[in-house]
Amino acid sequence: MPDNDPSARSPRPPAPVIPLRPRRRGLGALLATIAAGLLTGCQATLFAGLNATARDGGVVATHDIAFDARHQLALDVYRPVDARGAPVVVFFYGGSWKSGKRQWYRWAGEALARRGLVVVIPDYRKWPQVRMGGFMQDGARAVAWAHAHASEYGGDPEAMFLMGHSAGAHVGALLATDARWLKGVGMTPGQLRGFIGLAGPYDFLPLTDPDFVDMFGPTHAAQLNSQPVHFVNGDEPPMLLMQGTGDKIVWPRNARSLGTALEQAGESAKVRLYPDIGHFAILFAMSRPLRGKAPVLDDTLAFIREHAGAQAAAALAADRVVRSP
Repeated sequence: MPDNDPSARSPRPPAPVIPLRPRRRGLGALLATIAAGLLTGCQATLFAGLNATARDGGVVATHDIAFDARHQLALDVYRPVDARGAPVVVFFYGGSWKSGKRQWYRWAGEALARRGLVVVIPDYRKWPQVRMGGFMQDGARAVAWAHAHASEYGGDPEAMFLMGHSAGAHVGALLATDARWLKGVGMTPGQLRGFIGLAGPYDFLPLTDPDFVDMFGPTHAAQLNSQPVHFVNGDEPPMLLMQGTGDKIVWPRNARSLGTALEQAGESAKVRLYPDIGHFAILFAMSRPLRGKAPVLDDTLAFIREHAGAQAAAALAADRVVRSP
């Protein structure tokens, strides 16, 4: 899996650790901002609105940590103030493999950290700068960094989970099923405690969009390498596949197909279908104002407790972070 991208300048030094202070914003203002972002296609405005609602005292954030200097890639870490041996979640954001920034997902990192998790949110390169090999290598390097450094942030490297939404769920699922990607950084899918997918594309052939054909390959044989369902062989970690039945961007059959393949291979798989929830609503249900739309956070935490191992699960249960309603 060659990486032919030219060398890049090293990223700026990491920013200091930032204790996060409570923030308040009205639900009406948030919904107006979200609506404006969706209608205009301005993702920066949309996620700025979500970030503005975060109210997460008791969480510490460390920003701009370089994990791939050559490609100027960095990540952010969110953790409870007193984290010790906590489960670790590497969260990959979505954006059709074409867009997205880790800074947009501060609200998600804080929401998960408030539940007692150490959360790593990395950037990765996008199309057309790279094709699939580029962003998959970036994802693997981020996971390797998290495994190597988790204990420095109060996390347990032996209790690591991958999580993602949409294209980010695809990246995480492929890392968990196609062992070649983690092998390139000296790891295996067996070192993962689980994968948590939100509205992920796992079985989406045939491809007709020219962008995706260029991204994943011009032939059926090449495109099969992009399909997590194609690599299920019984060596995968447990998976929680969450999907809204109202999703018109990534059809629910993706979660069902991967869940069925895992079950047939004797693997642990839970498919959670949320009635009338759409592609973005399942993600936004992790935000404080929209948490009542679907129990995404509660289902995520229940899955992590079940599979983290006794020590990390005990650390999670003993977490003292005060949770927002």
